[in-house]
Amino acid sequence: MIAQVEPFHAIAVSRLAHDMEAAGTNVIHMEFGQPSTGAPVRAIALAHQVLDNEAMGYWESVPLKDRIAQSYAENYGLDVEREQVILTCGASPAFVMALSCLFRPGARVALARPGYVAYRNSLKAMYLEPVEMECGPDERFQVTAAALDALDPVPDGLILASPANPTGTIILPQELAAIAEVCRRKSIRVISDEIYHGLSYGVPATSMLEHLPDAIVVNSFSKYFSMAGWRLGWLVVPPDLIDAARARMGSLFLTPPVLAQKAGLVAFECREELEGHLETYARNRAILLDALPKMGLGRIAPPDGAFYIYADASDFTDDSLSFCTQLLRDTGVCIAPGIDFDPVDGRRFIRFSFAVSTPLIEEAVRRIEPWFAARRVTAPA
Repeated sequence: MIAQVEPFHAIAVSRLAHDMEAAGTNVIHMEFGQPSTGAPVRAIALAHQVLDNEAMGYWESVPLKDRIAQSYAENYGLDVEREQVILTCGASPAFVMALSCLFRPGARVALARPGYVAYRNSLKAMYLEPVEMECGPDERFQVTAAALDALDPVPDGLILASPANPTGTIILPQELAAIAEVCRRKSIRVISDEIYHGLSYGVPATSMLEHLPDAIVVNSFSKYFSMAGWRLGWLVVPPDLIDAARARMGSLFLTPPVLAQKAGLVAFECREELEGHLETYARNRAILLDALPKMGLGRIAPPDGAFYIYADASDFTDDSLSFCTQLLRDTGVCIAPGIDFDPVDGRRFIRFSFAVSTPLIEEAVRRIEPWFAARRVTAPA
């Protein structure tokens, strides 16, 4: 039997947005979690030199692996060995590799609902069973140790994301430690998606490796480093899985793009520029947190990190896909329907990505304010 994988609805909305642009409409893209900025200036300059002077080929950068390992000591006080770092073609292949290393077909893997659409779909594509845990405002839209401990039967695995997509919520260190204790006690293997680390507004995110050394960590250059199109990511695997992860990377994907690896190493030394992006996101976040409640979108997941606002739009719609499509057609502002992230309750939610410039955020607010105001007048009591 062929695995049934559901569509990523935001892609269809985005396709419509690009068709509208081709027809002359000015569109503000807030549908995807991708920075509108490019790679750091120094990384781009180095890439030009490589293009001009190197043929390139299949290659794995040892200096980049060393630099990633060093970052775990700098950011978390962790001792990660070079060979535990597996370079990948972005976080998506890294996630597939992690699932393949840990689980046999039929294994049950727990995850938060709402959560990133590719978690659920990748599990299904690999003949694994998603065990979706309903996580609402009381849980800050995140898995809790108590809820995980209560699952019966015990799942084989757990996927965590902190900061999370679509909500931006962060699991606090004490709760992450409690989740790790449950996983140790019940032999639940953990994949921790830490792709949004470095993007937080207050308390920084904690790595699961601080609490559970045998977790697999997924990360990439797409978010904090503003290099989504370069398709470069990594896994940190425990020593017992190094050979399995290397075998899968070599057989399935060969190596990451050489150009991206060269640029990625330089990107690590561009912190001032990258922190400037974070300052922009913080301004954008503040603008939306002020504006959206005035439009009737006051029930918002706490955006502790990443660059998303996940808002309850149930006062306006119970069909978020149609709602986002109409918003796009009427205003030229493209956002994501919640149905991608939550197949049960997501029909009432919408997600804004604020990883664009501040002037675009301000323009988006100007466009959608009257649109929402008109619907507040006509919405049923």
